[in-house]
Amino acid sequence: MKTAELTGAALDWAVAKCEYFPVRDGFDDNCPEYSTDWAQGGPIIERERVDVLYEHDLRWIAVPQKGIESYGPTPLIAAMRCYVAAKLGNDIEIPEELNQGEDE
Repeated sequence: MKTAELTGAALDWAVAKCEYFPVRDGFDDNCPEYSTDWAQGGPIIERERVDVLYEHDLRWIAVPQKGIESYGPTPLIAAMRCYVAAKLGNDIEIPEELNQGEDE
């Protein structure tokens, strides 16, 4: 799946993988909600020095210190996509159960 399209549980799962959080091959109720909870995603943004800016066309852009920028409907989604892309690449394999019904 393209990192730029990740949302919800799939994005949180990918961030957890980057953070070396023990995740199964599917949804985990204990997985932190990095893409919706500032207490979880905020420290990553600060640590990784990701700049998050609002663009005029109602989307957010996350710009890493090194790498390619990412976009999203919220600052956390944009930043977490940016982080996952920097760590895992622009295309990643996610568990099938997380790939179903994910919409932005």
